[in-house]
Amino acid sequence: MFEKLFEKRVDIFKKRDKESWTQIKEALKEAGIPGVKAGHYLQETVMGGGCGAKLDPRDFGPNGKIDREIYWVRVPEAEEENAREALRKKGIVPVVEENVLLDAAFRKKPADMNKL
Repeated sequence: MFEKLFEKRVDIFKKRDKESWTQIKEALKEAGIPGVKAGHYLQETVMGGGCGAKLDPRDFGPNGKIDREIYWVRVPEAEEENAREALRKKGIVPVVEENVLLDAAFRKKPADMNKL
């Protein structure tokens, strides 16, 4: 019983993309893949707005609040291939962005971007 709680899990999706996250969760649920874990978190520090209210000043632009959450999906290591096959059948390509937590200036860029 406790083996299921502590089994090793593999990231199959980690990105700032709520729409894809929702599609992946639904596809894995339809396929009946057991032990899927999914969630989201905010990994940014918020600069104080000056009034001490801890409001993020970037949220008050013309388009409103920006979604800065990082969405993730993990599956048991034994079910990884079944999960990837279920997503392939639905036409979904899961992405794991390893540098999603880095500031944009520090992220790795494709080699051909340096030629511009």
